[in-house]
Amino acid sequence: MAAELTLTQLTEKHRNTLDQALAAIRSRAYWSPHPEHPKAYGETAPADGLAAFEAVRGTRFDLGQPGTDGWTGGEVSPYGPELGVEYPHVDPDVLLPAMKAGIAAWRDAGPETRALVSVEILARISALTWADVGAIGWLVDGAAITNQVPICRCSYGPYARAMVRICKEESFHQRQGYELLLALSRGTEAQHAMAQDAVDRWWWPSLMMFGPPDDESAHSAQSMAWRIKRHSNDELRQRFVDIAVPQAESLGLTLPDPDIKWNEERGHHDFGAIDWAEFWDVLKGNGPCNEQRINQRRTAHEEGAWVRDAAAAYAEKHTSTGREVQA
Repeated sequence: MAAELTLTQLTEKHRNTLDQALAAIRSRAYWSPHPEHPKAYGETAPADGLAAFEAVRGTRFDLGQPGTDGWTGGEVSPYGPELGVEYPHVDPDVLLPAMKAGIAAWRDAGPETRALVSVEILARISALTWADVGAIGWLVDGAAITNQVPICRCSYGPYARAMVRICKEESFHQRQGYELLLALSRGTEAQHAMAQDAVDRWWWPSLMMFGPPDDESAHSAQSMAWRIKRHSNDELRQRFVDIAVPQAESLGLTLPDPDIKWNEERGHHDFGAIDWAEFWDVLKGNGPCNEQRINQRRTAHEEGAWVRDAAAAYAEKHTSTGREVQA
């Protein structure tokens, strides 16, 4: 269990962070207490993160809450490995009254104290999976920009005007992702490998973001006839590949497609065939993340049955008690 902090300690630790956050809100300037740059966390950050993760596997998370009468576990990570962690199993007849009793203290603590507690929570969970953040920013948001910039001059005025602001935001994300990957690629061998792994996983999905091939796209022809869409899926996909190839070279990373090469006659890069079966399968809800999400929600629902039953029994118990008193 993490060490408890007094209000004085919380204030000393996070007063400056809270003041800077309030200043950013007033000025509407960008600011973050957690640097969006992996090197800010030191060269050993990947190894430190792995060590911290391994240190809590197979342990009990003692939350120090009232009503603990045992332990429950069996959690499996969405990425596959069994975590072996256990959490407190509680007696609802003890915990729920304690929760109700604590509401007044939390209310009376005031907004500043609640904000300081929230900042402490964020400080404890601020570690990110940097490589995926970078790959998604560079590739996924980069694909979105390639697709959306031409729409800024489409035939439907409200759509075009809104897209101008959207593209500005997406450009920030894309640039942030590129710089993040650049820092990782030029870092340690482990950081470079992390960046390459992320690019390997996100390259093909980013190409799929432009939609199916032109001859299989149900709405492209009509949208282009109305000039809502100014370029076809395949034209935009080709443009994105031509932009991404030299950027990948600058990053020192390899795109996971051995068929990519410059075609002098076409004036574009050739690239390999996309697995459209995977694309359509994902759209139908059969992708790996879809399955994980459904399994996790089903498991959470099943494992949370005792909480719902306990809450219902507690409510019924006190409702019955109230009726007996009235009688």
